[in-house]
Amino acid sequence: MSHVREQPDQVPVPGQTVGPFYGYALPVAGGEQLVPATHPGAVRLHGTVTDGEGTPVPDSLLEIWQADADGSLPRAEGSLRRGYPFTGFGRAATDGGGSYEFTTVVPGAEPGRAPFVAMTVFARGLLNRLFTRVYLPVDDAALREDPFLAGVPQERRHTLVATADEHGYRFDLRLQGDDETVFLTFPRHEA
Repeated sequence: MSHVREQPDQVPVPGQTVGPFYGYALPVAGGEQLVPATHPGAVRLHGTVTDGEGTPVPDSLLEIWQADADGSLPRAEGSLRRGYPFTGFGRAATDGGGSYEFTTVVPGAEPGRAPFVAMTVFARGLLNRLFTRVYLPVDDAALREDPFLAGVPQERRHTLVATADEHGYRFDLRLQGDDETVFLTFPRHEA
């Protein structure tokens, strides 16, 4: 049996993070297009991913899942298949300036709830992915009444709500620091 002796001059080192390889290994052609841009009701969801100092993160990967425009959850197989049937899944890498975009539809919502898109963020420096929601400002009353948003402190809710612009909806993600996006944890998910 060998014995390991602790050395007082040796200190533990941090674990190694994954990446940055997302821009090379995981994006698929058309992964950001849940529907074609010519589809009736197609909208653009876009934004920038920044770190705690506000610097764009050029090598992150975002995945989204959402309901169809009528609020039904897609059951089609082959989540990376593009076109119809609508699969509700998209994957996009950020560009050199930390920007991303998806072409999708506004998801339908249950009564009393606001429409949202579930989003996962993979990026350098993260030991695990981050989960958030992107609420689309299509119904102010639904945003005020949404039970999930009501559980988020008032001063932080805006980090979960996209803004409408001439190109569709803008949703910027701040990974740390002032105005950090609200990220979620789930049972059995290691943060």
